[in-house]
Amino acid sequence: MRIRLKTKWNNQTREVSLTDTVSVLAFNAWKIGMQALLEIENQNFQTDTQLQRMAIIEEVMVFLVHVLDRIAYSELEPADRQPLLSSFALKIADHIQDNTSDFAGQGDYRNPFINKLNSRLAEYAETSWDQAAQLPGFSMGLSFGQYIATSLGPRDQQWVLDYIQLILMPEILEPYKRVLIRLGLLSTSV
Repeated sequence: MRIRLKTKWNNQTREVSLTDTVSVLAFNAWKIGMQALLEIENQNFQTDTQLQRMAIIEEVMVFLVHVLDRIAYSELEPADRQPLLSSFALKIADHIQDNTSDFAGQGDYRNPFINKLNSRLAEYAETSWDQAAQLPGFSMGLSFGQYIATSLGPRDQQWVLDYIQLILMPEILEPYKRVLIRLGLLSTSV
């Protein structure tokens, strides 16, 4: 998965605000989610509707928010971590609202996403995380794969788990970690 990342600032001397950081992070996360959806479709997994595609992107976004939470837990002070995560989640919710409204019509797509996010974050919190490598453990990858599988058509639900865990998840995490490093949210030693 080759994605061009946007992490350079026009004015290198100015202090970068939380809003700027979150905007860049959300923009790149959305690109990663779109590329993940494209990879799933290129593998000929069943995606029939725009709402089904959005459900897949939502699962990727939830996963990326949780990964940021796990990384921020060890990399940032608690006073910095909470505003970052809240702002990032709300910015992603705005992207969900805007993009879903484009093809599904007016409605509230933001609050259902936030409810899904809160539910999934609680579930992901019970899964394993490799603190040294800053990577999901097996149980987190399995949960992520199962969430994606339920968004796909019934034809592929049993086959997609291996693909998600072994191929797609590493392809999602590689550019995401590069973004986090460039934004100063992850040390380069990982």
